[in-house]
Amino acid sequence: MRFDKPIGAFLLLAPTLWGVVLANKGYPSLDLLCIFAAGAVVMRAAGCIANDLADRNLDGFVERTRLRPLVTGALTVRKAIFLLMGLLALALGLVAMTNPMTVQLSVAGAALALIYPLMKRVTHLPQIVLGLAFSWSIPMAFAASLNALPVALWWLFAANVLWTVVYDTQYAMVDREDDLTIGIKSTAILLGDLDVRVIGLLQCLCLFAFWRCGEAFALGPLYNSAVIAVGAMFARHLWLIRNRDIHQCFAAFSQSKWIGLIILAGLCAHFWFGAPATG
Repeated sequence: MRFDKPIGAFLLLAPTLWGVVLANKGYPSLDLLCIFAAGAVVMRAAGCIANDLADRNLDGFVERTRLRPLVTGALTVRKAIFLLMGLLALALGLVAMTNPMTVQLSVAGAALALIYPLMKRVTHLPQIVLGLAFSWSIPMAFAASLNALPVALWWLFAANVLWTVVYDTQYAMVDREDDLTIGIKSTAILLGDLDVRVIGLLQCLCLFAFWRCGEAFALGPLYNSAVIAVGAMFARHLWLIRNRDIHQCFAAFSQSKWIGLIILAGLCAHFWFGAPATG
């Protein structure tokens, strides 16, 4: 479940909290916060198990994954499947405490999480599927809060998809040589020598989507300051990966958790300190 490596949970929790905070104008109920925070942790764990099950015959050939429990035999496939089913049942129990629209959306979200590991075998764009899976909590948060899906939310959704493709491509750059050997596909392999330049382009598009989200929801200068800070971090990450050193690529990926926190801080700052008071 990767509780010893919480960065994945942070990266899934960030857009979840963005959606909850934005849909509730900075003041979500404690119940809703707990449901979505717990759901993010549970679904991240379930996604890791699904990934390990799908890759159990390949992970032994990759330096970074060769000691995973299903590879070493520390856990059996049967135990992993039972744990996965238990986590999915727990996630269903959590979402059942919201409303029918959110439950319906959760089915698509779970499907995206479960098919992502298989996409690495059929397309060089599995990072897009991961982006969709990691962004699905945003419309779910609006559905649970408003029982509606405002058109403007898709700017935040698009920003997170783009951001996910950026950091997961940096992550894939670490494994590129091993993936080429065993036949796993990724955007890092697809892009080849264009990887750094395309990541830079995707970062620009991501910043544009964050800005358009701010315009659509009438977010003010405090939120826009957070977007500018994200732009500065993007520039730093481009500098880190410029020579494709695997340690620097992993460092850029690891620092991505701060981007989620910066956007969350910008949203909270807007609603708590920058938004005009209402009756």
